[in-house]
Amino acid sequence: MKSYFVDSFTTEPFKGNPAGVCFLEQELDEETMLKIAREFGFSETAFIQETDRDSAYTIRYFSPKKEIPLCGHATLASAKVLFENTDLNEISFITSENLVLAIKKHNNDIVMEFPVYDTTPATIPRATLAALGLETIINSVYSPKNKIIVLEIGDSQVLANLTPDFDALLKSCEDINGILVTAPSANEEYDFHYRYFWPWAGTNEDPVTGGVQTFLAKYWGEKLNKTVLKAFQSSQRTGYMTVELRNDKVLIFGHAVIVLEGNLAY
Repeated sequence: MKSYFVDSFTTEPFKGNPAGVCFLEQELDEETMLKIAREFGFSETAFIQETDRDSAYTIRYFSPKKEIPLCGHATLASAKVLFENTDLNEISFITSENLVLAIKKHNNDIVMEFPVYDTTPATIPRATLAALGLETIINSVYSPKNKIIVLEIGDSQVLANLTPDFDALLKSCEDINGILVTAPSANEEYDFHYRYFWPWAGTNEDPVTGGVQTFLAKYWGEKLNKTVLKAFQSSQRTGYMTVELRNDKVLIFGHAVIVLEGNLAY
């Protein structure tokens, strides 16, 4: 099976968020896909397969723990692989939830069209804040569709320096996929910073997360009164992206670098 390692949301190898991309020639069972995702060890591995529709592919995402309904960086990685190996300029991915993602090349960017989801107010246990190393927060909301808690704090440097106690974090909350902590940017290059911790469903920390823009772009867009925003993920590997709100869609602009390709024996 033709397979690739791709660093997403970066123009440099070994930065951004690495994803596995596997090109299926035939159907593959879920157990095998999960084993491959564990073998690769990335936060997500995407499995893509051609359909009988022009320029349309199915896509499924697996973390080392479970299948994930939607993933931004693995979608970007998969699009990069297809654009590099075909003459296509536009493609669409069909997810396991039958969500159709329109993807296209635009100048040097890859542009992904994702849905926009609402958030609701949330109350956060003190034990969760303690596990994150936070004493105070500005706001807390919850994305029901993604099962993700969002915590806003006031200082991007505090965000960058967080060192959560992941054992305590896991015990402090149940029935969620992850916790995202975000802060306004301290410089003019970006509008907001964020980090995403998700030991409940994947790895301890996702290096660069595109799928959270389904709710995070709207959150910051309303606070800053902007429709185009620049986001920076202040993880150890770092990554960045531009997002644009268009009614019920968010466009995610990103780059990716293929760092390895080969054939997987299984």
